[in-house]
Amino acid sequence: MIDQELQQLIRQIRLVAFDFDGVFTDNTVIVSEDGIEFVRCWRGDGIGLRLLEQLGLACVILSTEENPVVLTRSRKLAVPCRYGCKDKLATLKEIAAERNIPLEAIAFVGNDINDAGCLQAVGLPIVVQDAHPDVLPLARFRTTTPGGYGAVREVCDLFKNVLQQTEGKRDGSRSV
Repeated sequence: MIDQELQQLIRQIRLVAFDFDGVFTDNTVIVSEDGIEFVRCWRGDGIGLRLLEQLGLACVILSTEENPVVLTRSRKLAVPCRYGCKDKLATLKEIAAERNIPLEAIAFVGNDINDAGCLQAVGLPIVVQDAHPDVLPLARFRTTTPGGYGAVREVCDLFKNVLQQTEGKRDGSRSV
């Protein structure tokens, strides 16, 4: 059961921004002898992202990582991506300005200290279960699922459950 304050925060969100490594992935990197990197992602996260779209919420992936695997995965998920970000918070502020969305109407999902600025700036800071201890105090919500094992889907389902409940109270519908 989620508290009323969290439900109210969720209802105000218009954009959900996600870190990539440690959120979409389990933070493991497999490196081939040719230097090619592979990461592991949870397939069900894509279905969750479609739910957010259906609810009218925009999504974006932000990553400091310069590896093109981030862009490749974001294309597969059909989610806009900014990767190779030197300063995630500055990038998030640019996106917010471009979309005319106040930072208070943004949720950010992160897992490590390079996410701290974004977590402190947004209206709804979220961390994954296995987030670094330094960012735990910055979160308003912590998933029960670790990054790379469906944490993104858990966040999407959280939004779906709260927003559908709100719609149901307004007009009796419960569909996504």
